[in-house]
Order: sequence, then C-alpha cells, then structure tokens
Amino acid sequence: MAWDSTRPIPWQRLLREWAIYGSILAVIILISRRNDLQAGQFVWLISSFPVYIGFGALLAKLGYQRKTLKDLRAATARRNAEATSASDVESTTTGRPKPAPTKRTSTGPSSRTSNRPANRSKGKRR
Repeated sequence: MAWDSTRPIPWQRLLREWAIYGSILAVIILISRRNDLQAGQFVWLISSFPVYIGFGALLAKLGYQRKTLKDLRAATARRNAEATSASDVESTTTGRPKPAPTKRTSTGPSSRTSNRPANRSKGKRR
C-alpha cells in the first residue's frame, strides 16, 4: 500500500478508541497504585495520546482500515449463507438418496466394544 494524501483519517474513531483505552488504563492505575499514587504514573498515559493518534493517522494514509464489528458480523453472515447454499447444492447434485441401513452398517454405538468374535465356548442351541 502506498501513501495516498486523499485517504480520509477517521479522527473521531481514533479519539474514541484512545479515550476508551486511556480511561481503562487510568482505572487500572488507580486500583493497583491507590496507596502510592503519583502524577508521574499518568504522564506516560497522557504521552501515549499523540503517539496513538499519529500512528493511527499514518496507517490510515497508507490505506489500513480496521474492520468494525458491523463489518465482521456482515462477513460472518455472508459466509454462513454461502455455506448453507453450498450444502443444499451438494445434497441435490448426488442424484440418488442414501441407502437404507443394513445389518452390516452401524446406526450408532453397538453393544460389542471390541472386534473379537462372540464367545463360542458355550455351543449353539438347536
């Protein structure tokens, strides 16, 4: 991707994301350092603001655009619809129905747990 000066920068989104990040991190700092709270601990948080905004703007100008939850949900719904239609097509293109189960085909778990032959020492009843 090349630099394109005409690409828009989503300023509102960048500001909102950093506000969420900053508030969560501020709460974590307040909880973890409540007995030893100093202003220097928040300097790093505040200094991350221009770095985050600048890096986000640079990526936007290079063409990077992260997908929103709405985009991800739409892609998932589209994939599910395609999978459903593909399975419908596969079931109708075989041309013949599935054969009925016989004594040799299993329809579920059987009472015998191994491949050993049945106990033959008792003899057959006649």
